[in-house]
Amino acid sequence: MNAGLNAMDVLRMVGSMAVVIGLLLAVLWGLKRIQNQMLTAKHAGRMQVLESQSMGTRQKIALVRIGEYEVLLGITPTQINALGQWPAAPVSHFDDVA
Repeated sequence: MNAGLNAMDVLRMVGSMAVVIGLLLAVLWGLKRIQNQMLTAKHAGRMQVLESQSMGTRQKIALVRIGEYEVLLGITPTQINALGQWPAAPVSHFDDVA
């Protein structure tokens, strides 16, 4: 019996490794596509966090747009309070130009 590896065994191992690496790359590519679709679907909703600001180690305020209203929220580890609410300002694509 031949105790060593012949060329056919080496070729079979390299081919198997190439198939495994190819499958891994295909799965990673698919997961990246799914992640991108989930992120774009998340931004299409009615609620957006416009800004948030830390006010301490465990407190922050957040400006949230919900439908046609903007709400200022106070957020702590144990509760969320609405601090104010007003109609949302019209979205302008020219705000960043100035």
